[in-house]
Amino acid sequence: MADQRNDGTAALDLAAWSCPLPLADYPTIVMGHGGGGKLGNELVEHLFLPAFRNPALESLGDGAVLDLSASRIAMSTDSFVVQPLFFPGGSIGALAVNGTVNDLAVSGAVPKFLTAGFILEEGFPIAQLAAIVRDMAAAARHAGVQIVTGDTKVVERGHGDGCYINTAGVGVLRDGIAVGPRRARPGDAILVSGTLGDHGMAIMSVREGLEFESQIRSDCASLNELIARVLDAHGGAIHAMRDPTRGGLAATLSEIARASGVGMVLDERNLPIRPEVQSACELLGLDPLYVANEGKVVFFVAPDAAEASLAVLRNHPLGRDAARIGSVTAEHPGLLVARTGMGANRVVSIPVGEQLPRIC
Repeated sequence: MADQRNDGTAALDLAAWSCPLPLADYPTIVMGHGGGGKLGNELVEHLFLPAFRNPALESLGDGAVLDLSASRIAMSTDSFVVQPLFFPGGSIGALAVNGTVNDLAVSGAVPKFLTAGFILEEGFPIAQLAAIVRDMAAAARHAGVQIVTGDTKVVERGHGDGCYINTAGVGVLRDGIAVGPRRARPGDAILVSGTLGDHGMAIMSVREGLEFESQIRSDCASLNELIARVLDAHGGAIHAMRDPTRGGLAATLSEIARASGVGMVLDERNLPIRPEVQSACELLGLDPLYVANEGKVVFFVAPDAAEASLAVLRNHPLGRDAARIGSVTAEHPGLLVARTGMGANRVVSIPVGEQLPRIC
């Protein structure tokens, strides 16, 4: 098996596949792969099924039959159109799994099952698809979830930009945990699990050809284990959680401020931002508060549990750079106000659109 190149094309040697001949005859995606016939079946049998194998998937029915043994579940769905498909620290495959796992985890659920829908462009190299699928399988194993059903569609050359992925997820809600965007309360401490802007600037550094002393890597990761540790230790004190993806920290805090009818005060001096990310933002004229993250979570915590929760975060590999960055206030409901290093205050508005398109 060959080593993976930056674009993922050598990640899986066709000769190493479980039944290589049918797929080897078609090194790129053709329209027939989405037609529901022999080619599509071979793609499922020789690529998707070996990578994602589990009892629920092996029936290959139109839907998966699941035993959740729970009275309350959480569901989430998301679509991924990131460009480039492979980037420092991840790929669209890892992103598709981790993004949906994290959406379930910040809802207070234990993620269990995912679906995967692929929209593939005619001519897309099967070796790249194999690398994406491999990354998805590895991310699912790491997160402890199963990919139990899926779908593949193929669009004409020039209409799909390679590969898009849609995922849906199901998780079991934890007993005794009640979190949500409307539950932030005045006095709550705002914690973030690590450095901001890593994912968005990893994507942009590749697109713009920027080079720094140390490479900017995406923070793409599943957060369910980190979140579980905090909830196990201080679950009753956690009022809300959110992963600050599109729109970054600014959008996340503004949305929760409006939903809860409270104000947010952010201390810019406490924001954890890597120097290379700050430099990249300055070069491109971007504000790190608006840059997407794919491996960070924001917690709204009762003040008497804030420092203990911060200690739990810092004891986890994904939370080493966790910081207390602000607080919730009854003043200026619905608004996010940032206190600058000079001691002045500024209103941080929610972005009108995306500063960085195609980052997830």
